[in-house]
Amino acid sequence: MTHRTPHSSHSRHRLPIRRLSRRQLIGGALAVGVLAACGDSSDDDGDDAGPDTFTLVQRFPQGLQVPGTQRLPISLSTGAAELISDGPGELGAQVVDVDGNPIGGRITAVRRDTAPAAYYDFHPALEAAGFYALVVEGGPADGASFQVAEPADVPVPIPGQPLPPFDTPTVADGRGVDPICTREPEACPFHEVTLTEALAAGRPVAYYVGTPAFCSTGSCAPALESLIEAHGEFGDTFTFVHAEVYTDLQATDVAPAVAAVGMTYEPSVFVTDADGIVVDRLDAVWDTSELVEVLRRVSG
Repeated sequence: MTHRTPHSSHSRHRLPIRRLSRRQLIGGALAVGVLAACGDSSDDDGDDAGPDTFTLVQRFPQGLQVPGTQRLPISLSTGAAELISDGPGELGAQVVDVDGNPIGGRITAVRRDTAPAAYYDFHPALEAAGFYALVVEGGPADGASFQVAEPADVPVPIPGQPLPPFDTPTVADGRGVDPICTREPEACPFHEVTLTEALAAGRPVAYYVGTPAFCSTGSCAPALESLIEAHGEFGDTFTFVHAEVYTDLQATDVAPAVAAVGMTYEPSVFVTDADGIVVDRLDAVWDTSELVEVLRRVSG
């Protein structure tokens, strides 16, 4: 994949912020889950969008954000619930609190092109737990609501915490998972060692949990391909490990690797330092360029 930097004109006007009621924002935050890995539905019905605007599709799981710098990827959708892949090269946005008050300044995100649709990853800094909304220029006035939770309430390892070791399936021992990799036409090369062995080796780790076979039109297959592409540059620095979400091709049983990291969604990649401490985590959607940015920052 070619790493591209989109260009566009920068909007300088202030965002029109409609004040949100606490009931609207909290209700929206609790109702919205992660975009299903194999689905393209939007959580916003577009009622607030005018004829020249778009609706927002949240591409991140709810309830996993903690105080600090957030990662809030969103995609754009038409009023007919069709994902937009040729949106502007850059979008501006403003985070607001439950009373509609702006938090911080205007933020921007560039378009990243991947399947099933382009996305924009916003990274606002929010230091307090609570309910917020990301109001995107040109989008619905209510924005995309989300929650920042207390770290103790988040079941998935977050930056600063150790990634728990787990004996993931390998070529030598499938540990009840068959196939150990559902990538077609051939398995990925990330099943030579277990996660436990990788964490004990004293090297940074990129640990991917996802099932390409069951969301080839969604996020999991492109996400795994991004790791394979990045492996060419970072294979000598990081140990890459992949774990499937299901134990078989019928997708009847969830694999133990999923529960081991507290996931209720897919895909995700955990990036650790040489001591096994999570430095960053990408959830639900990412492209090669964003993954490479994270790996370069960690290997630094």
